[in-house]
Amino acid sequence: MTATETPSAPVILAEVVRSGFVEGRHLGSFVIVQPDGAVDRARGDVVSPIFPRSSNKLMQATGMVECGFDGPSQHLALAASSHSGEPMHIAVVREILASAGLPEDSLRTPPGWPLNDDAMRAVSRAGGDRARILMNCSGKHSAMLATCVVNDWPTDDYRDPAHPLQQRIRDTIARLSGQPVLIEGVDGCGAPVAALSLTALARAFSVAVQAESGSPERRVADSMRAHPELVGGSDRDVTAFMSGVSGLLAKDGAEAVMAAALPDGRAFALKILDGGDRARPVVTAALLRHLGVGVDASAARVLEQYEVEPLFGGGVRVGEIRPAALF
Repeated sequence: MTATETPSAPVILAEVVRSGFVEGRHLGSFVIVQPDGAVDRARGDVVSPIFPRSSNKLMQATGMVECGFDGPSQHLALAASSHSGEPMHIAVVREILASAGLPEDSLRTPPGWPLNDDAMRAVSRAGGDRARILMNCSGKHSAMLATCVVNDWPTDDYRDPAHPLQQRIRDTIARLSGQPVLIEGVDGCGAPVAALSLTALARAFSVAVQAESGSPERRVADSMRAHPELVGGSDRDVTAFMSGVSGLLAKDGAEAVMAAALPDGRAFALKILDGGDRARPVVTAALLRHLGVGVDASAARVLEQYEVEPLFGGGVRVGEIRPAALF
């Protein structure tokens, strides 16, 4: 099947099976593109715009690098992250802010708890509370602030869509995805979020891994792949996929979005229609397996870990969330 300009209806991507009975289904869409951007396979609606949410961070961070944001690869990886709020993440956020001479209260992220349960409990035990720096987008926001400082742009309104930084990021998203940004909304962190089709999102990831070494998009992609623990966290599936699959670039997004690219430029993007994150890793593993990943032991382990999501009843495994017949 190939993608056309006519949207198709979402399809069943995953089934919820309990005691041998299919009690639920997750609908959605996915697209696989070849290194030249041609659509290899598509199911569902891959041409209508969606909000990729944090899957856009690869492109947003690239826009910042194009505007002069620089630093070690850990800083670039965290700029593209949706981190779990673990100490390793917060330390890098503070490094980025310090490099720009900015205090933590410069951040305009909404106060949040760490996504990682252990980190959240540690903050609570220490008498802490929700904080802007703990919110999972504080890496992106600290990099946005640092970019403003480099360019002598105002920092108090850096989230405004009319801000020079956001205008430059919008141009970068259009360049990498090959699709103009026609719809823009407000992300959970308060920064702009650009709408793209799944096909355009997959193409952006393909472009990034094939870009010339040292280019802004390749620097961000390489930094993410070098530090998958910073992109997500110690208990996150996006980190496990990048750690286990050699050369994989991947980024999850809220409302059950995932985009990924293999080193050879083949890439995919998926969206679970109901926003149910429990089905997203299962479908991701199925797509990676279809693309031939899993030959080596490390990749095989991560695919086996996520290819189904166990369901329990009374403490006993009684079913699973499994991929539907996708191909």
